Amino acid sequence: MGYLCLILFAVIIILLAKIVMMKKTAREISEQFEKILKNDTNKLITVSGSDKEMKRLADNINKQLKILRKEYLRYKQGDFELKTAITNISHDIRTPLTAICGYLDLLQENSDIEKTGEYISIVKERAELMRQLTEELFRYSVLLSDNSEPKTEEVLVNQVLEDSIMGYYAIFTERGIFPEVHMTEKQITAGLNKEYLARIIYNLLNNAVKYSDGDLQITLTDSGEMIFANTAKELSSVQVERLFDRFYTVKAARNSAGLGLSIARTLAEEMGGTISAEYKDDVLSIKLMFHR
Repeated sequence: MGYLCLILFAVIIILLAKIVMMKKTAREISEQFEKILKNDTNKLITVSGSDKEMKRLADNINKQLKILRKEYLRYKQGDFELKTAITNISHDIRTPLTAICGYLDLLQENSDIEKTGEYISIVKERAELMRQLTEELFRYSVLLSDNSEPKTEEVLVNQVLEDSIMGYYAIFTERGIFPEVHMTEKQITAGLNKEYLARIIYNLLNNAVKYSDGDLQITLTDSGEMIFANTAKELSSVQVERLFDRFYTVKAARNSAGLGLSIARTLAEEMGGTISAEYKDDVLSIKLMFHR
């Protein structure tokens, strides 16, 4: 009987010691967790005890902390991008708006027919710039809010590319750009959304017009890869790395809210494609590829 009492007493002592250690570990976890949340530190929770369940608890909390920290960084980056975007877009819209108001004042004070026509032409040009900026923002907001899967069909990529180039011919001519087109005779077909593909190509052509020094090479290879290459001496490798970032604009770019390439990448990825930029020997190359 005495032997059993000793065993029971020993078990109670062990259990009490374990409870004390678990309480200590729980207190450690609680204190560290509070400090981590308050100080926004990259530290993780460590425990001094050897209890497996408490260690597992600490590991699970650390996993959630890593996820929370990642989401927090995404939020901060998104918040920074949004503030920068609002500043940039406000400036982009305010500049033509100020010019429009100024020329409207001149129209009120002026009676010269020739000058009136000149002022109206400038007002129309600035109004068109504002329309382009707001249209780009609208399309991007629609794209983000649309969670439905894009409807796909068997699309002849050659034809969509050719039609897009022809549709952009007037803009090329206006800017003094005469593109070299190298298109495979092989029919390239893929299951794509035709409207999305046309929009991607339009944005890439528009990008080429912004940054080109006067040349443009458009290539469609036998493998189905599209390459848009042009000389762009005003760019740098750092700028090229950011071309697909939302709201990012390069000073050399004209009439842009910095969404064209971001939209192109989003649409391409929704259809299982890839799009990338390369800068070598002052030549900017945008490459677009879909898995057929």
